[in-house]
Amino acid sequence: MDKIRVLHVDDSIVIRGIIRRLLSEDENITVLPQAKNGVEGVQFYKDQKPDIVIMDIEMPEMDGITALKEIMAYDPKAKVMMCSTLSIDNAEITLKAMRLGAIDYVAKPSNDSKAGSADDFKVKLLQTLKSIVRPNYVAPDVTAWKKANDNPASVSLRPKPQPTWKPKILAIGSSTGGPMALATVVKGLHKLNLQIPLVVTQHMPATFTALLAKNIEAQSGMTCHEAEEGMPLKPGELIVAKGGMHLEFQKDDTGQIVCHLSDGPMENFCKPAVDPMLRSLMHHYGHHVLSIILTGMGNDGHIEVQKLVNAGGFCIAQNKETSVVWGMPGAVAADGSSSALLAPDEFAPWIESNVSIK
Repeated sequence: MDKIRVLHVDDSIVIRGIIRRLLSEDENITVLPQAKNGVEGVQFYKDQKPDIVIMDIEMPEMDGITALKEIMAYDPKAKVMMCSTLSIDNAEITLKAMRLGAIDYVAKPSNDSKAGSADDFKVKLLQTLKSIVRPNYVAPDVTAWKKANDNPASVSLRPKPQPTWKPKILAIGSSTGGPMALATVVKGLHKLNLQIPLVVTQHMPATFTALLAKNIEAQSGMTCHEAEEGMPLKPGELIVAKGGMHLEFQKDDTGQIVCHLSDGPMENFCKPAVDPMLRSLMHHYGHHVLSIILTGMGNDGHIEVQKLVNAGGFCIAQNKETSVVWGMPGAVAADGSSSALLAPDEFAPWIESNVSIK
């Protein structure tokens, strides 16, 4: 298999050296000549045709957003992941970058000396990079996933809900490539005037999730909040899991189901993770949970979705053609847990046609 060819664009010579060293330690990666600003980055992209670009945000001569726009204009299929320090300003800019076509984000360690020894940064960097270029799903039944990945049309789908089944809540899980898909899905759902609550777990750092909630609300029109301890679930409103905390649920003194932010261990290498959210929802709502699994690496959500559908609940998942990484949706498709494989703009029409939501 050919090596993954990586172009790194960053104005810090120290960070460029650190990332070159980290990437070069992997025998499956070739680091191309690095660029020190956006102008060089765009030209190097055109000259080198890399498999993926790691792009800083703040740079002289041309910043990362401008460079991203020029690269996407030159090659709409370009794979670009942003890599910058974790701050409110950079989080806002990074979400803008994702709307412009960037696929994912990795937080640069807070200072140069810390970057060299940050094992979690290296793991996250390599995991994200590889999942974008060469999606790889690791789960109990790898053979089934590979078969489904090779021929999604052969996936066995579960039956659609019977008219007597009604969801009491809608839960969405997403990861790599998720923000763009989420905005489209939620915009469609808002038009349905749903009379049930909606909850989302998107794999993102804490700095991002409040901004993600605001962006989803602005793009979709649906009232959207970042989860807070004790926040009640309300029909027609969406709650986004807070970065760094699992989103779970409990009853308050009045019997109202409210959010509980759990600082429990990571699941599926994630926090927040989709599995704890679904597990907690099933504890309170039983099988009356409609789940949506969107683009993302790995198989987060797979275990609890399987339990949900076996208990009588339902799942629909994003199709391979529109997924940035067909890991999470591919996992629920491979074991036959999904009732449909859809593009982001098809979820709302499918629900309107197949689910009793009024």
